[in-house]
Amino acid sequence: MDFTSTVIIPLLFGSLGIFAIFRLLQWMRMRAYLQEAVVVITGATSGLGKEEHAIASAAEILKYLGHVDILINNAGISFRGTIVDTGLDVDKKVMETNYFGPIALTKALLPSMIKRRQGHIVAISSVQGKISIPFRSAYAASKHATQAFFDCLRAEVEQYDIDVTVVSPGYIQTNLSLNAVTADGSRYGVMDKNTAEGQTAAEVAQVVLSAVGQKKKEVLVAGLTPSLAVYLRNIFPRLFFTLMATRAKKERKAKDS
Repeated sequence: MDFTSTVIIPLLFGSLGIFAIFRLLQWMRMRAYLQEAVVVITGATSGLGKEEHAIASAAEILKYLGHVDILINNAGISFRGTIVDTGLDVDKKVMETNYFGPIALTKALLPSMIKRRQGHIVAISSVQGKISIPFRSAYAASKHATQAFFDCLRAEVEQYDIDVTVVSPGYIQTNLSLNAVTADGSRYGVMDKNTAEGQTAAEVAQVVLSAVGQKKKEVLVAGLTPSLAVYLRNIFPRLFFTLMATRAKKERKAKDS
């Protein structure tokens, strides 16, 4: 027998076996972690995702459930419009839903998690929490704020054994673009091509479930182009800025034609 058959092949299969066992243990741990957990998922339409309802909502949740193991902040509203034409009230509306609502509920539930020294907080952010593209200013700003807040929170609550996960999806096949607000506050009402061709909500939900089960700190759930854009922004910012300026000109020309 040669070296390959006597050493390399058994080692390879042994490694694959160890990997399979590792994956099995991960799955079992994830299942045990999620089983019978008290999970709260917010949304803009539920009322839980709104700042003015957060303190009262938290009290009701704790009253009936006793505690929260996992909080998933999923409220979100998108935006389409130019900065120069957008009223400040529109910026505030987007920030209210995408930023102040989630952090208000998080702050309201956080003391009970700290007291129990147990909990997991998930923020559904966006790729636009990492990069900014033209005519999405209010949305990108709110998601950048979300990213920053939960990054700070993660560091501050680690001492209490509380986990924080930020999920940054790209385009998802939802009504987000249809329900987006425009510069004057009206409903956008258009299904963008990128949104229509994006990942399904079920696919993203599975990634979120896996990320929570594995207690990941951050997950980027996006296609090749958005993922490359994130790295391009950090590594070659001047090129990224040029590409965004070109995109802005192209979109403005298409709108005017």
